[in-house]
Amino acid sequence: MPMNRPRFKGVSLVELLVFMVVLSIALMVLLGTANFALTHSADPAIQARLISLGQAQLDEIIARKYAENTPTGGVPACGLGSGCTAIGIDSGESLSRSSSLDDVDDFHGYNDSPFTGYTRRVEVVFAGTDLGLPAAEAKKVTVTVSTGSQTIVLATYRVNF
Repeated sequence: MPMNRPRFKGVSLVELLVFMVVLSIALMVLLGTANFALTHSADPAIQARLISLGQAQLDEIIARKYAENTPTGGVPACGLGSGCTAIGIDSGESLSRSSSLDDVDDFHGYNDSPFTGYTRRVEVVFAGTDLGLPAAEAKKVTVTVSTGSQTIVLATYRVNF
């Protein structure tokens, strides 16, 4: 006659503890991934706004004359000896009134805050040598737009033509 052995139905304490440890590790990894996704879900929208603000500022600057003495239309090019070699605002202009800034280099040092929490900063430097020209024949315009921990930098050249 076969012996009747008692059958255990259930799990041991050790098995239960191992299951709980494995489950808690899996939950920590899953929740960490979900937390990262949630905290960074707005990043593409913020980056798009940063790019848009920077591009709008660049467009406004590049639409201006190369220098104070550049004739309307840009032809002929501003001569190097006729007041075309200075960077910064000219008399009667103010960084607080962008409508008074009539040439590219007037925007050097310009700062504004187009939206709460967003800042824009402009730097203009002579950069003709970057393009194989005399230094004063081209200006590099750099716009830096920031918010919180994100910053984007856009730059372009404006050539004396």
